[in-house]
Amino acid sequence: MSKFLFILLLSSFCYSQTSIENAEAYIGKKEYVKAQKEMTTFIASNPSDLEAIELLGDAYGYQKKWDEAIVQYQKLKQKRPENANYHYKYGGALGMKALSVSKIEALGIIGDVKKAFLKAAQLDPNHIETRWALVELYVSLPGIVGGSFSKALMYAKQLEELSKVDGYLAKGYVYEYDDEPELAEKNYKLAIEIGGSETCYEKLTNFYEGQEQPEKAIGNIEEAKDKHQRNAMHYQIGKVCADYNIQLDKGETMLKAYIENHSAKDGVPKEWAYYRLAQIYKHRENKDEALIWIDKAISGLPDIEVFQEEKTAISKL
Repeated sequence: MSKFLFILLLSSFCYSQTSIENAEAYIGKKEYVKAQKEMTTFIASNPSDLEAIELLGDAYGYQKKWDEAIVQYQKLKQKRPENANYHYKYGGALGMKALSVSKIEALGIIGDVKKAFLKAAQLDPNHIETRWALVELYVSLPGIVGGSFSKALMYAKQLEELSKVDGYLAKGYVYEYDDEPELAEKNYKLAIEIGGSETCYEKLTNFYEGQEQPEKAIGNIEEAKDKHQRNAMHYQIGKVCADYNIQLDKGETMLKAYIENHSAKDGVPKEWAYYRLAQIYKHRENKDEALIWIDKAISGLPDIEVFQEEKTAISKL
């Protein structure tokens, strides 16, 4: 009898592991509906399995089914109120819902978002993601509903104690939106100096573009390209050149290099590089060449509205 029970329990455990692993694999392949179905079936027989509930919440979240995700994460924080990550995910799903509804409805949600993030921060003094969420929340909210640059900076400094790179990036973000560009640039540069990741370079590039400093943006991307040897950075340089009508020869060279070396891992479809080349030739008032490239872009992605708009503009040259 005991042997039979052991075999029964073992088979049940193996089924559990298989279902969990299947759902994780589906999520890894971005097959979120399959992950949802796998976990829904499994939870019907295992309603208290926290890992399965979390995976189901994640599957809903990736599909932007915020109400369904909120339900699952709420179950988790009720079952394990001491778990910071469950409060963080609950707050995150609430926050994303707030972004998808009317401003009036969002006002009724923001308090719960903040409460969830603050609870997560209190439970785990080392939870980096929660502190990032609080930085972004306090920066994005108007002062009248609880926004505060000083509180955002406080959590950015907490991040700095946990991770220098995250701290510098967070402080750069706060200073950027608090209209302190010199301090923002300083902190983004410190993040590059300490970390040097593609993300660090990207944040500084975006800052320069936001400050209407395309020459600095191009210089920063070139430094990142030399360090990381990523084809995608050819496109980024070409994009800035095309957008700001500067260094057009360099932009053309970079975009053609991007097209020649393009692969799926580059992220941006080649059609966007065609579009940027069309922009460059339009800046040069070379209508015929511009039309060749914009037609290539439209042929590959006919539903992109901005491509059609660009062709109209080129046709008027």
